[in-house]
Amino acid sequence: MSNREETYAIPTKFRRIENLHILFWLLKDLSWAMLWKPFALIMIVPTIGAALLITWQTRKIRSELLHNLAVDFWIIANAYWMLTEFYSTNDNLRFYTIIPFSIGLLIIGYYYVVIKPKEKKVKELS
Repeated sequence: MSNREETYAIPTKFRRIENLHILFWLLKDLSWAMLWKPFALIMIVPTIGAALLITWQTRKIRSELLHNLAVDFWIIANAYWMLTEFYSTNDNLRFYTIIPFSIGLLIIGYYYVVIKPKEKKVKELS
């Protein structure tokens, strides 16, 4: 068993997309907080689009793929919640965010309970 720490490097083109994604997400949530409905609605598309692109780009690294899938579901829940606040008088509709939030939690749970322990065992054996 080795004590050396692994390094995870993100290619520059991927890092740019991740940084842009943060900007999109902040603009979407700022617009939500300020009740700028048209801009907030527009920002849903690039925010989710960038998140899906990041997920696709990291698909070959299992831990990154699963974490990014969880983020995708988080953003979907977040966008749905925003839409219910903007366009519904029924406060109970926001509770449906439990579905995508739970899917994200299940993905993360699966990684940490099933995948990561297996990866650790394989690493210890090699």
